[in-house]
Amino acid sequence: MRLLQIDSIHVVARSPYLVLHSRLGDYDPQWLDDALEAGRLAESWAHEACFVPSVDLPLHRAWRMQRSTHWAHKHAARMHHEHRQGMDGLLDRIRAAGAMRAADFEGEKRGAGGWWSWKPEKRWLEALFAMGELMVTRRERFQRVYDLSERVEAKLDPPMDTGLLQLDQGALRRHFILDSVRALGVAQARWIADYFRLKPSVTDRELAPLVASGALLAVQVADWKVPAYVHPEHADLLAQAAHGKLRGTHTALLSPFDPVVWDRPRAQALFGFEYTIECYVPAPKRVYGYYVLPILHRGRLIGRLDAKAHRSDGVFEIKALFLEPEVEPTPSLLRDVAKAITATARWHGTPAVRLTRSRPSNMATALRPLLRES
Repeated sequence: MRLLQIDSIHVVARSPYLVLHSRLGDYDPQWLDDALEAGRLAESWAHEACFVPSVDLPLHRAWRMQRSTHWAHKHAARMHHEHRQGMDGLLDRIRAAGAMRAADFEGEKRGAGGWWSWKPEKRWLEALFAMGELMVTRRERFQRVYDLSERVEAKLDPPMDTGLLQLDQGALRRHFILDSVRALGVAQARWIADYFRLKPSVTDRELAPLVASGALLAVQVADWKVPAYVHPEHADLLAQAAHGKLRGTHTALLSPFDPVVWDRPRAQALFGFEYTIECYVPAPKRVYGYYVLPILHRGRLIGRLDAKAHRSDGVFEIKALFLEPEVEPTPSLLRDVAKAITATARWHGTPAVRLTRSRPSNMATALRPLLRES
């Protein structure tokens, strides 16, 4: 995937940990924290704020220096222009005292809403991180611990390939396009730019030379009126799909910030699944709930559930579970969904599952015994 989007909401597990669980199953979340502290992963602005492989860090940095139009970089530059003295003083303090958290500075957060509502030091730390002056050396209870970039770079594994910083815009854009297609599996041109927030949008015309050189494979998907593209590393899977031999077998709960659903037009076109992250929607306007997890079942997005983990009580609460209107709640589907829910609940340390209601309404009655058995 080349990146894991970071989000701090922890109604269930925080997003990057849940994205990994959807793919790996029962793993120790400490692995992610350890990989960051050991320098195998780094934090960078990519799609949004993300964990990225350390080997990719110079590519993201080169893109930021040469081309980035990301809002975070624009905001950081404006903040540096307006608060140069304070930000320079903060850098001097970290240079002398070592790595620090935002919590190590006096002051209080003044409401919600983004960078502009934080105490000055928090905003300056984030701006210096976006500018590349600071990096995240580790996290403590998911709080960023910032240090000078040169000190964090010294521990990266593998060491930073500074030659990649010299790549021109064309080479960098080509690299991110290929990585995007590889991550997406099968992609229309219009879906590619969103993965790494490339601008301008990617077009079929731009991709034609990559197809001609063999860097990408062009394919035709039934019922699609435009070409699609597959990375050559997936050629074997493509052949299986073309012969009807590739079948989905996995059922999992997805994070709201999972790459499968973060591009809404793609989720709609590929899965027929309309999805909105409703934690950012005023409560009276929510349709499904606050923190709604899409349900992936054997290659389809079949529904969603509004979940909350009560860690102190060991309870995984499902306030509501919704199947898509065209999905039939067959016994085999319900067994797979029950196993996915209980696997997530156990991994999260909340093994007791409590289901309140469902749509269709009679599904809850059939699902509760399966949740106890799984």
